[in-house]
Amino acid sequence: MWKIIGKRGVGHLHKLNTEANVPASIIENGQQRVIDASLTLIRERAKLKGELVRALGGAVASTSLLGVPLGHNSSFLQGPAFAPPRIREAIWCGSTNSTTEVGKELKDPRVLTDVGDVPVQQIRDCGVDDDRLMKIISDSVKLVMEQDPLRPLVLGGDHSISYPVVRAVSEKLGGPVDILHLDAHPDIYHCFEGNKYSHASSFARIMEGGYARRLLQVGIRSITSEGHEQGKIFGVEQYEMRTFSRDRHALENLKLGEGVKGVYISLDIDCLDPAFAPGVSHIEPGGLSFRDVLNIIHNLQGDVVGADVVEFNPQRDTVDGMTAMVAAKLVRELTCKISK
Repeated sequence: MWKIIGKRGVGHLHKLNTEANVPASIIENGQQRVIDASLTLIRERAKLKGELVRALGGAVASTSLLGVPLGHNSSFLQGPAFAPPRIREAIWCGSTNSTTEVGKELKDPRVLTDVGDVPVQQIRDCGVDDDRLMKIISDSVKLVMEQDPLRPLVLGGDHSISYPVVRAVSEKLGGPVDILHLDAHPDIYHCFEGNKYSHASSFARIMEGGYARRLLQVGIRSITSEGHEQGKIFGVEQYEMRTFSRDRHALENLKLGEGVKGVYISLDIDCLDPAFAPGVSHIEPGGLSFRDVLNIIHNLQGDVVGADVVEFNPQRDTVDGMTAMVAAKLVRELTCKISK
């Protein structure tokens, strides 16, 4: 039965409720117990890591990894659900040392900690719908942020996770943030293929909610008329790859976050040209080089209060895990922008 529920999720449990006369309270109470247990695990891990960082002292902000292995809101392939453990493995694989390019030591808990994963599949297996799942993701991010000085760096997962994460960051800080979004696609469809939580609609939800003051989208090279129109409606600053040589200087010298609660970076792996990162669901030639992305991140001026790395698909990676290493390197360097 649980194998069937895992496949059919909400719909199958609803059918059991209506056709087999299973009391709704049994399902609802069970779902709530699973949700509570999931949040308790994140809460206690974050509390432990926060206590450790505070005991060591000297950290104004410390990066904490939170995995959200969600793939079902992808419009093409669901492989990003398998990404968080692959990224972690690559971070610590031993083929390189644990020092970042700017000299941060990742083995220092004041620089990087890890609170584990939101158990997305286990929650969905209990029939929890996406409205509640998005709230669980938001609540998990808030639990990390409650443990000062921890700041979330979220490992996706498809890009639908950015909406609940940014919502949580904005609500917890008490105001909007500026967002630097690196991606081949604007992900700003109003409701892609009828799914308001589609990975292609995450930034429409963010802008509708007022969680961002400025949204800068960099690396765009697959955009429809709706993407352009939505960008105009929300006042998005869209930097397409066809003009990157003209825009390079400005993008490598960004100053964001003044007058708002900070800067959030959302990094879709497919912002990179597939020559650098083939392990993505949507292969779009003509993208940024790896060094282009690092230059933009390293030179960014602003208080980075959170970030995500999304859309790595291990099922499409090379045999030697090249894209996993690319994703891990991006996580390592993002850590430098968050931890202080």
